[in-house]
Amino acid sequence: MNNNIAVLITCYNRKIKTLKCLQNLNDIDFPKNIDNLDVYLVDDASTDGTYNAVKNTFPKVKLIKGSGDLFWNHGMRLAWEEASQTKEYDFYLWLNDDVVLEQFALEHLFDCYKEALKLYKNPAIITGAFKNTKLGNEFSYGGRIDSGNVIPNGKLQECKYINGNAVLVSKQVYNKLGNLSSDYTHTMGDFDYGLRALEAGFNNCTTKRYIGFCPVNDSPDWSNPNVPLKERLKLFKSPTGLSYKEYIVFRKKFWGNKWVVFAFKAYMKVMFPSFYKKLKK
Repeated sequence: MNNNIAVLITCYNRKIKTLKCLQNLNDIDFPKNIDNLDVYLVDDASTDGTYNAVKNTFPKVKLIKGSGDLFWNHGMRLAWEEASQTKEYDFYLWLNDDVVLEQFALEHLFDCYKEALKLYKNPAIITGAFKNTKLGNEFSYGGRIDSGNVIPNGKLQECKYINGNAVLVSKQVYNKLGNLSSDYTHTMGDFDYGLRALEAGFNNCTTKRYIGFCPVNDSPDWSNPNVPLKERLKLFKSPTGLSYKEYIVFRKKFWGNKWVVFAFKAYMKVMFPSFYKKLKK
């Protein structure tokens, strides 16, 4: 049976990376069971010419103009909403524009999906595991559990949290869970979706191999003692930092009254990062 796939991407002022991502997606091997693959790209009011560059280079990409304040989560929500209202897709693939996929990446994602379906008798979410660089095997993004990263070992492994860099979601999961939550602006939407999937009786799995590379975000850390307190506090509230108010929403949603513990730890980390690290040791 052939499948229709919608690839969901959101971008802002990363024209070169966005174009490279689309070209990479165009060049890799496609599984035989894919009948059609449509790309939905939200350009969140980029000022570097991304919209026109994509329009001219990849005319088949379904471009959506953002408002300029969507960030990752709301941008992906808009792309997903547009795709789901256009037609019924069998699968949705979240994809970050800073990801470089290996030639076998799509085939491997679907192989893992089919293996999980056979194992659990139920659709699973498959999150792609990525290396930090082309060379070496340093984990950057993928599946995680409470104790840390789930490192690919050649076998299908379950995970609790999913990074949204490349995630395969079936229509059965989408029909049950719907879109990414509107509670978050930038971060935590992917973790939220994975936890909601577990609560709904689905499984989260990570790919058996690294399917590409994606550099770790090197933005200033809100809990880095080398960053001035004023800047840490700014990042503490910022959508691209901790986004504290949304972080509390996330913790209350899945940890109930224990959110108070997480709130206290967050304040300790931002106000006294060096002292907090000593306590952790």
